[in-house]
Amino acid sequence: MDVLRILIAILLPPLGVFLQVGLGLQFWLNLLLTILGYIPGIIHAVYIIVKYK
Repeated sequence: MDVLRILIAILLPPLGVFLQVGLGLQFWLNLLLTILGYIPGIIHAVYIIVKYK
């Protein structure tokens, strides 16, 4: 399941974070990072998915 979440995080980083931790601080932070730059959003999303197993 984590592999699927990581693939989703690469395509749509906020969705990957939402599926892992829900609608909280990490989601909004990732949304902001994705708006400011796509690559930081991806890095943050993958980090959150790996951290919150």
